[in-house]
Amino acid sequence: MTAEAGSFSEAAPAARTVKAKQTLGGRLAGAVSGGLVRVFLIVVALFWLVPTIGLLLSSLRSPEDMAAGGWWNVFSKPSQLTFDSYQKLLENSDITNSLLNTVLITVPATVLVVVVGSLAGYAFAWMEFPGRDWWFLGVVSLLVVPVQVALIPIAELFGKLGLFGTIFGVILFHVGFGLPFAVFLLRNFFAEIPRELLEAARLDGAGELRLFARVVMPLGGPAIASLGIFQFLWVWNDMLVALVFTKSGTQPITVALQTQVRQFGNNVDVLAPGAFISMVIPLAVFFAFQRQFVSGVMAGAVK
Repeated sequence: MTAEAGSFSEAAPAARTVKAKQTLGGRLAGAVSGGLVRVFLIVVALFWLVPTIGLLLSSLRSPEDMAAGGWWNVFSKPSQLTFDSYQKLLENSDITNSLLNTVLITVPATVLVVVVGSLAGYAFAWMEFPGRDWWFLGVVSLLVVPVQVALIPIAELFGKLGLFGTIFGVILFHVGFGLPFAVFLLRNFFAEIPRELLEAARLDGAGELRLFARVVMPLGGPAIASLGIFQFLWVWNDMLVALVFTKSGTQPITVALQTQVRQFGNNVDVLAPGAFISMVIPLAVFFAFQRQFVSGVMAGAVK
């Protein structure tokens, strides 16, 4: 009993010393992981959404109201809200056709980059063929090629092939410049798949295509989703490539809005709803696949 009391009395000061040493760090850790940081992040998120909210409220106001004051006046005068601007937008064939062109460009460009990039990433990660590493280095080296450098040569090439000014030509350009990053990202992700898992599937008689579809694709879902989001946002919001390679009937929404500003500087009743629709669709896609995006970004960080 005495020995136990002695050991307890010796341990108590040591515990108090450790606790005293950890008090400051513990308080800081508690503050960081507590509600204060959550409140801060919520405030940052609200500030990040202010332009979107402002654009939405502006798109629901008449041109006269927008000329009279800022969008925040809606909170004191809710009667200003109206859907007349969206009705005019739907009656504007240039905007509606450009929105359809944006979908026709973005969806195929995203799907092709994901499919071809996945197949190439798997081949570079797990298939043996002559010069594999050199081919991969060649693909990675294309990441440093700026888009601006290739605009004029590819425009001349598309002109000779009859692709200049077509939607198919814009899709090819986006696919060509999206594949190097796709192959680099997916190859590194697929390479982390345990070799034993693939060998077990091969022993069960699975061929390369079945192995890719049944094993690699499900495991690579987060990385593929992240790639799809990146590619979708890049193509949807692109203006430089579309401005160079499209013409009147094939322009996407970004170029159509820029044309409206140039031709009708005060046409805000069409520009505001058009810009909001152009903004809200990428936001909806991002938030819909937010969980997969975070999983893909964090994949490989923790072994």
